[in-house]
Amino acid sequence: MEEQKDPPLRVAVVGACAAGKSTLVASLRQAGYEARHVAQEHSYVPAMWQRISRPDVLIYLDVSYEAIRSRRPHLNLRPEELEEQRRRLAHARQHCDLYLDTSGLSAAEVRGRALSFLEEVSE
Repeated sequence: MEEQKDPPLRVAVVGACAAGKSTLVASLRQAGYEARHVAQEHSYVPAMWQRISRPDVLIYLDVSYEAIRSRRPHLNLRPEELEEQRRRLAHARQHCDLYLDTSGLSAAEVRGRALSFLEEVSE
């Protein structure tokens, strides 16, 4: 008899612009997780991440203004706009299962930390 596998964890990823959400979501999907980027940073609805994705795990990616400018020099984001995004993300940050500041991390490092955490949660 074939062993049934548990369904993949539903993972929501939130964070400021240029924090690495899309890159992480793609990596998590490739690893077999049901991952979704929630554009919470653009919403005035504090619990939008819960309503849209109903995740098993919420990952919050933070990033410094300096890292944003380095990653996306063409992005016309002012420091006060980043602070507004963080304000909109406050509810998600309070409820996240994993918080990662991606400012000094490569995409591979963010992926590795997220996958390690998800493997622990899955056990």
